[in-house]
Amino acid sequence: MPIRTGTTRPALLLLATVLAAGTLTGCALQELTRDCEGTDGRVREMAALGILDSRPAGATVARGFEEVDAGCWADSGDVSVYAGRTYAFPGTEAEVAAHYRRAAVRDGWDPDPEAPSGDLCFVKEDMTLRVVFLTAEGLAEDGHEGRPDLTTGAGYSVNADSFTNSGVEPDC
Repeated sequence: MPIRTGTTRPALLLLATVLAAGTLTGCALQELTRDCEGTDGRVREMAALGILDSRPAGATVARGFEEVDAGCWADSGDVSVYAGRTYAFPGTEAEVAAHYRRAAVRDGWDPDPEAPSGDLCFVKEDMTLRVVFLTAEGLAEDGHEGRPDLTTGAGYSVNADSFTNSGVEPDC
């Protein structure tokens, strides 16, 4: 029985195109499949950063946030390890900002000159450190609504992150 070339030729052309595209983009596909395998040691290092335990007098570890939140995420080929602490503070945001401007510099962190004015963002080696003030809206989005200890005064989090194996420079 003869092969009908009218339907076979387009199918072969499609198959050849798919195989060529797969071969040409192989490196790109490998980049997209990178994950957090092998980052456990780096996650532990990030969780142990002394700056995460630094806090102004009167600040307390927020209820439900007793442990350092640390881990790894991978997205579109970028792999990042992170660690953070959340604090409740009865004082003002200005007092928190003053504390971290001193403590971060004392710990070797440099204010990021590219950071928007007023942002508390620092860089050190391959890491970025951010101090973020919490809002009722943000807490609700994260499932922590109704937390007056974090919305009265200056509830905030201190977060460090670092991209691994991607060549991404730390910045705010």
